[in-house]
Amino acid sequence: QVQVAESGGGLVQPGGSLRLSCVASGSIARIPVMGWYRQAPGKEREFVAFASDAETSHTDSLKDRFTISRDAAKNTAYLQIDTLIPEDTAVYYCYADVIMTPMRDRQVYWGQGTQVTVSS
Repeated sequence: QVQVAESGGGLVQPGGSLRLSCVASGSIARIPVMGWYRQAPGKEREFVAFASDAETSHTDSLKDRFTISRDAAKNTAYLQIDTLIPEDTAVYYCYADVIMTPMRDRQVYWGQGTQVTVSS
């Protein structure tokens, strides 16, 4: 089995920054892709960014303030969020597209989410 855990959320004032972390652990051979979604109150979950072995991608509306990065050796992904605005208030979910040991099955695992609240 594989576990995915996010951290780094919290209450921040408008204009501030946060760095979210996501760590995957368990029966992992390799993780080709890790990424982030978010879900604001009363809204559907929306894609934020992903980082694969070859590239990163961000939602166009967020790419000026959101930056995803990975440390593949640590099975970790990060989401740097700058110039936070109240509309960024949401639960941020990380996922890991995992190739597992020993049978090399491939499955997507999700974390429980970390709350980000932007308010003065």
